[in-house]
Amino acid sequence: MRQPTKVVRGVGEASLFAKAPATFILIGLNVAVFVAEIGTGGGGFRVNGSSLVFEFGLFGPLVAEGEWYRLFTSAFLHASFLHIAGNMILLYFLGRLLEPGVGTPRFVAIYLASLFAGSFGALLFAPDALSYGASGAVFGILAATFVIARGRGIDALASSIGVLILLNLAFSFGVPGISIGAHLGGLVGGFLCALLVIAGERRMLGQRHFPAEMIAMSAVAILSILGALVVA
Repeated sequence: MRQPTKVVRGVGEASLFAKAPATFILIGLNVAVFVAEIGTGGGGFRVNGSSLVFEFGLFGPLVAEGEWYRLFTSAFLHASFLHIAGNMILLYFLGRLLEPGVGTPRFVAIYLASLFAGSFGALLFAPDALSYGASGAVFGILAATFVIARGRGIDALASSIGVLILLNLAFSFGVPGISIGAHLGGLVGGFLCALLVIAGERRMLGQRHFPAEMIAMSAVAILSILGALVVA
């Protein structure tokens, strides 16, 4: 007698989250903040008028006055539906590749270091401009995915990511109103963190390389914060 086929719902979604929990949590946080932007003065899908943008966006003079939290909070704000959609789509695909490959702690460290490096870059290029968005952190994840894929000999993936980086850079330089500094800063931050991961895997940081990697990535973030405070 043949057994009826069982249908199990939700297993694929659960396993997907389990493989890249930080990716989905970060996407959820960004989306939640975007909804809050719409509810606090934004008109339709453009939220430039939201009070959250002015209270938590990155603005050099206010950072210099002591509002250091803007270096972090600005990376969860977005100007429009297209702005957040572009960043979150990239984060979704890249995070599902990178996070399972390096582990959640490393992934979060790379994201945060790239975020602060992006804030540093944004202030370095335009300290008096109001800027915001997850692009710096996402560009860091782009760079890290490229470097780690190359370091592990996954050349086909590295080539694809390399093309994606070039296209995004072309877009950054070709479209007005985009924070080039944030994108370049994030790229550098992600690149440095990825080099640390590869160095750890090759035992260049000693046998207990994980703590050394995390300390060094934290140093990238701290130096980016200090640099941002200097140029603000």
